[in-house]
Amino acid sequence: MSPAGRGAGVIAALGVVPIAFLLLLFLVPVLRFLMLSVEGGSLAHFEKALTDGLHVVVFAETLKIAAVVTLSCLLLGYPLSYWLATTAPLWRSFGFAFLLLPFWISVLVRTYAWMILLGRNGVVNRNLMALGIIDAPLPLLHNTTGVVIGMVHVLLPYMVFPLYAVMRRMDPALLSAAEGLGAPGWQVMRRVYFPLTLPGVLSGATLVFVISLGFFITPALLGGGRVLMIGVLIERQVRQYLDWGLAAALAIVVLGVALAIYAALRRLLKEDLQWT
Repeated sequence: MSPAGRGAGVIAALGVVPIAFLLLLFLVPVLRFLMLSVEGGSLAHFEKALTDGLHVVVFAETLKIAAVVTLSCLLLGYPLSYWLATTAPLWRSFGFAFLLLPFWISVLVRTYAWMILLGRNGVVNRNLMALGIIDAPLPLLHNTTGVVIGMVHVLLPYMVFPLYAVMRRMDPALLSAAEGLGAPGWQVMRRVYFPLTLPGVLSGATLVFVISLGFFITPALLGGGRVLMIGVLIERQVRQYLDWGLAAALAIVVLGVALAIYAALRRLLKEDLQWT
């Protein structure tokens, strides 16, 4: 066998272990859930998941919160990514250090920290009242506002990384050419820079939106049981009602929605959507 053939064989052998790992920890549980959702050969669980009034409302609320979180991450992440891509290396290192710090802390710990910050007697309300900006504590916890804040904090890096990757590959000569032709700064940003970063925008939006659909810890704690997202509803079906079939059907529906969104954006961007 030629050296090239042996090398290909080694690479293929090395790939067997991670593929088996993914099959064991992802595909098998998904198939198990699929079997539970159609237990007895009936689609009753799917019918209830897709037609029951409560489930439809929760699905709509989940999609709305995911959209708000995605838009918030884009509004915060775009200028941050631009700054990281254009600033000096030293400041870029500091920026990435602060951006990556949350990844080193458990989501559960971060969520409890937000509960301390956003509570009626939390740091935010106390400081705002001390400064005379408000007279009474703002309702920042156990509502949609708190859930969105906590989710944006967790998911912001997933928007920044794809945007930063695209912006770093930007050819500065294109911007210089636009300015040389007389375009003002805002026109250069709107008609040249932003369209060229659109693959990063859609890639980051896909990551944030899809991950938001299945969020559980942050909505469960910061929502205080008043904000029902689909992850919280699935957990209740299992823990309180022991209805594994309906929970499995809800999970399969969420997975289907996530895959459909991914496929649509993948088709839209074709080969440009590499980060997802």
